[in-house]
Amino acid sequence: MSDQSARWVDASQLPEELVALIDTLRPGEDVLVTRNGETIATISAPVREEPVRSPDSDDITVVATAMKLSVSARDSLSERLGPGYLVLDLRSAPPTVDVLLVPPGSPQLIGNFRALYPKARIVITEIEDAELGVKYEGPVRRLLDAGAEAYLPSSTIPRLAEQLDRTMTRLNQLTGDTSVPLTIEAPGGRSITR
Repeated sequence: MSDQSARWVDASQLPEELVALIDTLRPGEDVLVTRNGETIATISAPVREEPVRSPDSDDITVVATAMKLSVSARDSLSERLGPGYLVLDLRSAPPTVDVLLVPPGSPQLIGNFRALYPKARIVITEIEDAELGVKYEGPVRRLLDAGAEAYLPSSTIPRLAEQLDRTMTRLNQLTGDTSVPLTIEAPGGRSITR
């Protein structure tokens, strides 16, 4: 729709409370106008162009979030990552993003993201942050919540061995496990110390 055909209302003609509400909208947020419980209009904050790195800013990692996050949740993620990262909503991200955070989904969804963002590292994430109102859980989170200690997505047996050793070392450090080692005689004359 061109600007010439768009209809508009001067803000001075609107109730002050509505103008104040509109002024607080962040990009991607809406105000629904209802009559008798039915939505008759939507007022949307303009989606502002978020900064996109320039070709000479290779020291910035651009992260796009494919899950719906509030501006405050995205800001919190950006703050925690630090100045070397720029966190954008997927809808305003360029096709040259470095990292794409996606909730658990289907292989087809991941394939579609791969086609749209061929150079991005696609990272599946399950998050639950009650303080920021974010909840994207999947099968791994449910298994861990049920009592599993770790999840190791290994591609080979040698890789599984590396991951398992590193994970067990970390878990023992976290729990302060200082138990006396236990030696188990394994078949073939080998002994295993634990």
